[in-house]
Amino acid sequence: MNKVIYFQSPTLSLKQTPRYWIDSLNPKQKAKIFRIFSNLEEYGLSSIQPHIRKITHTPLWEIRILGQDNIRIIYATVIDNDIIILHAFFKKSQKTPSKEIEIALNRYHQIIDK
Repeated sequence: MNKVIYFQSPTLSLKQTPRYWIDSLNPKQKAKIFRIFSNLEEYGLSSIQPHIRKITHTPLWEIRILGQDNIRIIYATVIDNDIIILHAFFKKSQKTPSKEIEIALNRYHQIIDK
């Protein structure tokens, strides 16, 4: 069974955390995200297969919330197959912006370099 964990760091303010960003969304958007997280925790990664995509040349994956919202949640599986939510944002272009990937990669390295 997987567990969803949100990235936190002493160097981040509360408003910079992925959990805060997700909590700031409207109820419909949050419901979509938490439904996916719930399925993920209960049934594993295979249960959300149509919603995930590997980010090329990185150890990161993204959960795609499609439709009008176009939300992306970047995560990694690091500790005991737990899902660590590293970053979340609205995707506005065809390609995932390198700035957003860099934020997630920096957070990923903070975890694995401990």
